[in-house]
Amino acid sequence: MIEGAGGVICFIGLGANLGRPADQCLEAMERMHVTDGIRVLQRSSLYRSEPVGNREQGWFVNAVVEIRTVLRAGELLQAMLAIERAMGRQRDAPWGPRIIDLDLLFYGQEVIAAPDMVIPHPAFHKRRFVLVPLHEIAPYVIHPAFGVSIHGLLDRLEDDHKVELIKGSE
Repeated sequence: MIEGAGGVICFIGLGANLGRPADQCLEAMERMHVTDGIRVLQRSSLYRSEPVGNREQGWFVNAVVEIRTVLRAGELLQAMLAIERAMGRQRDAPWGPRIIDLDLLFYGQEVIAAPDMVIPHPAFHKRRFVLVPLHEIAPYVIHPAFGVSIHGLLDRLEDDHKVELIKGSE
C-alpha cells in the first residue's frame, strides 16, 4: 500500500482461462492491492473473451485495473511477474492457456522501448479483450504513443472477437 497522492497512474490488464479464471483475476487484483508500493484505484467488470491466436482453448476472463504506484516501471513489471509466479503461471506457449496473465498496459504517459519491456503494451490497441474493460474505467485516457483516447481506439478497432460482460461482476 502507498499513502498520499504521489506516484504514477498505471493500467494493468488481467486474463486467465485455466482453473477458476474469474476467481484468479480477483485474486491477482487482491495481490496487487497488498503489494508494497501499489494501490488499486479501480477495476473494470470481468469479461468473458474469445481466445485470440490459439483458438483451440477455453475462453478467457479478462479485466483491467487502474493503480497508483511509487515503483519504477521495471520494478512494477517485476512485481506483476512475481504475482504471476506466486499464482502458478508457467510460460509454456505463446497464446496458450494460462492460470493468470498480467500485462502492464500504461505506465503513466511514458513510452518505453527496452529489450525487456515495451510500454505502452505493443498490441493492446488491437485487442477487444483489453480495450473493452479499459474503456469501461478510462475511456478518455490518451495512448501516449498514438495521441488517441481509449474511446477512439475502440471506435477504430477491427478485432471482431467476442467479449461479453460477466453479469454480477460490475
